[in-house]
Amino acid sequence: MQPTVGPEAIEGPFDGALCLPGLLKQVVAAEAQHVDAHIIACFDDTGLDAARAIATKPVIGIGEASFHAVSLVAHSFCVVTTLSRSVPLIEDNIRRYGFSHRCRRVFASDIPVLELERPESGASERISEFIREGIRLGAEGIALGCAGMAEFASALQRKHDIPVVDGIGAAVGLAETLIRCGLEPSKRGVWAMPAHAKGLDRFE
Repeated sequence: MQPTVGPEAIEGPFDGALCLPGLLKQVVAAEAQHVDAHIIACFDDTGLDAARAIATKPVIGIGEASFHAVSLVAHSFCVVTTLSRSVPLIEDNIRRYGFSHRCRRVFASDIPVLELERPESGASERISEFIREGIRLGAEGIALGCAGMAEFASALQRKHDIPVVDGIGAAVGLAETLIRCGLEPSKRGVWAMPAHAKGLDRFE
C-alpha cells in the first residue's frame, strides 16, 4: 500500500522523516486486514524499527533483506543507490546490521528515484558503470540500492556475470520464509508494543 501522505519519493533523511506518520498508519491499517507480512520498499529501511514495534507480523526492509541476500551469494559486495545524500544512511545501516566488513563501497548514481523509470535517464548504463567499478574494488556481488532499480536486476546480472540483488525480490522471499517458519517480531524488548500505539490517529 502507498501512504496517502508524505513525499513522492524518499531521497534522504528529511523525506524519511516526512513519510513516517503515513507509513505507520499503513502498518496499522494492514494489521487490521490480517496481512501475513509487511515490506517497507525503501532501501533506507525508513521507519523499520518503529513499524516492527507496532506490528504483530514480520516487517522486512528491502535494505536489510538485500544485505542478507547478497551476503549469502557473495563474500563481498557493493551497493549502487540513487543520490549521494542517501549514502551515509545506507552506510550507517550496513554497520548497524553487521555487514560493514563485507561491503566494499556504496556508490551514488546521482539519478533521482522518480527518474529511474524514464528511458532517457540512462539509468541501466549508469548503474553498469558502478558495477564495473565495484568489481574492480573486489566486489563479488551487487545490491541495487533503490526499489525503483528492481527492473534492471536480471539484465545487469547477465551483463556483468555477477549476482545482482533486487531488494523487492529479496524482501518478498525473506517474508515468505518467515511466514512458513511461523516467525513473528519478538515483543520482549526493543520491538515491544508501545503503550500509545493506538494513538496513531493523531497523525491524520
